[in-house]
Amino acid sequence: MDTDFARQQMVEQQVRAWEVLDPDVLQVLKDIPREQFVPTGYESLAFADTEIPIGHGQTMMTPTIEGRLLQALRPSSGDRVLEVGTGTGFLTACLARLAKHVTSVDIYEDFLDTASANVEDCGLGDVKLLQMDATQSLPDGFFDVIAVTGSIEKFDPRFVEALAPGGRLFVVVGNGPAMDARIVTRTGDNDWESDSLFETTLAPLVNGVQPPQFSF
Repeated sequence: MDTDFARQQMVEQQVRAWEVLDPDVLQVLKDIPREQFVPTGYESLAFADTEIPIGHGQTMMTPTIEGRLLQALRPSSGDRVLEVGTGTGFLTACLARLAKHVTSVDIYEDFLDTASANVEDCGLGDVKLLQMDATQSLPDGFFDVIAVTGSIEKFDPRFVEALAPGGRLFVVVGNGPAMDARIVTRTGDNDWESDSLFETTLAPLVNGVQPPQFSF
């Protein structure tokens, strides 16, 4: 397989066709070698618009959803990013290419070990990986961008509380078969705006199906 050509075709025929037109997002998806982030034996599916099993009942998001997520969040060179759900590290790498610093958390230590090696192989810099259950706690500090890579049954306002003023959150909320992908912007100390982007189905965060204390 000509992986460079296949990657370009993935971006042009799948991601761009799903209304991802941001040139920076399209370029990063062309540049980051997605085939290096899929588990052994799944290389032939690296550029397919399908979820790829990565272990522990988890999957990689499809390229189209990754593109829509990155476009909605608009990470820029000065942003501090929190990613919830590291997986194999592909989205981590994309975020690191676009932003200043990425903190990524995952509940599974072996995912973090794999992601660390994958990100390092790409020569990407300011990335911090932490083992943490984000349904129970989040890293200290405030973030300009938060990407939640698994769905949650009900909206959890702790994610908004971790945003800096003007910060953006991507999250998928609800139960299958139709979940709501949202972009949430913090507009004040106690205020935020939520916009629905599209309907999708996304595997839940570990413990993400447990009802939180607050509803959105």
